[in-house]
Amino acid sequence: MQRLLTDPIRPTPPPIHRDPQLRRLWAVGMLMSMIRWLEILAFAVFTYDQTKSALWVASLMMLRLLPLSLFGLALGALASHMSRRRLLITTHAGLFATCLLLLIVSAFGAIEVWHLAAASFVNGIVWAGDMPLRRALMGDLAGHGRMAQVMSLDAVVANACRLIGPILGGLLLARGGLQAVLLCVALLYLPVLVALGGLADPPQTRDAATKPTIRDLLLRGLYAARESRRLQATLWITILFNLFGWPVLSMIPVIGRDQLHLDAQGVGLLASLDGIGSLLGALALTSIARHLRHGPVYLGAVLLFLALQVAFAWSHHLLLTGAILFAIGVAQAGFAVMQSTLVYTSAPADRRADVMGLTTMCIGVGPLGFLAIGWLAERLGAPTAALTCALSGLVAVALTWPLCRACFENPRPAASPQEPGGGG
Repeated sequence: MQRLLTDPIRPTPPPIHRDPQLRRLWAVGMLMSMIRWLEILAFAVFTYDQTKSALWVASLMMLRLLPLSLFGLALGALASHMSRRRLLITTHAGLFATCLLLLIVSAFGAIEVWHLAAASFVNGIVWAGDMPLRRALMGDLAGHGRMAQVMSLDAVVANACRLIGPILGGLLLARGGLQAVLLCVALLYLPVLVALGGLADPPQTRDAATKPTIRDLLLRGLYAARESRRLQATLWITILFNLFGWPVLSMIPVIGRDQLHLDAQGVGLLASLDGIGSLLGALALTSIARHLRHGPVYLGAVLLFLALQVAFAWSHHLLLTGAILFAIGVAQAGFAVMQSTLVYTSAPADRRADVMGLTTMCIGVGPLGFLAIGWLAERLGAPTAALTCALSGLVAVALTWPLCRACFENPRPAASPQEPGGGG
């Protein structure tokens, strides 16, 4: 019984930077990060130029996040019934087909905002699969002891392309319009599909053999969270960040256009600065993550993000705004790396996939945050909306401090597994 709670015995794996499976998964994360942020910037600028509505801009990001809450557990359940590799190939091929369809519509000059909204939702479905599919597979390959280092390197390669994405998106939009953006994205999907095609299916696990339903995944994830205050705190902070912190980044094109009077290329450069900060922050964590206490870094990163968000709302100077976004990116790296690490290490070994799906659902509250900041920006302006969300987040942390600080606890050794409802 105890054997099920630990990682399976297997040959000593190669160093993480030489593991071909991890390198393929990192490459997919890197290219998808570039595609995602290239699209987010280009779609937002195009939409704001067409509608002059901050709510529409925020709604595009909301639609990318909505599938996380709708389909996160469903994708986790599917991963227990079929090959993760096959699921990853199928979902990314669907994105490639969607992009080609948009490119054809754009070539005929018939592209409209609702087309971009629909494409954002489809992209979000694949994003929802990143935690229960790609990152869970990375965790299985890395093992408990190397999890923080592997996630740090994943954040490094993803943020390296994340900072390129907005710059490239702004440049292509300024020089060739939305059609150039879509052509570039379609070409980038080709190496993604090649990398996924070269993945090998991992050995069948106990979870794969039992083939849990969506209800089983939810109950088992909730049961694991009930047994760990550290995991409860991690999930709660994830909810707060996605409600009050992350949505502010959707206001960068609005503030860049209206408050700083930048063109599309300038907005792209501004939006890349938090990506630069995230890259450098992730690089630093790669070398020192194993020497840090994960919980304090995780909560401290969220508090720093919210405090910097207040400064971002007040800034009217281009260089100061850029410096604040750079620092926001550093804080975001701390959050992203430690979130996956805390979730993976806080859950029993036989319930990690379930808890990863539950984490995706917590991230999926983000659409409420994006709708709220978009609605506030329509009525009060983007800076006031960002300030309101930041102060609300800080108040929420203060009111729930006893729970939030539970992420500082060290993980407890896992007890014997019991099914939800079977007794404590």
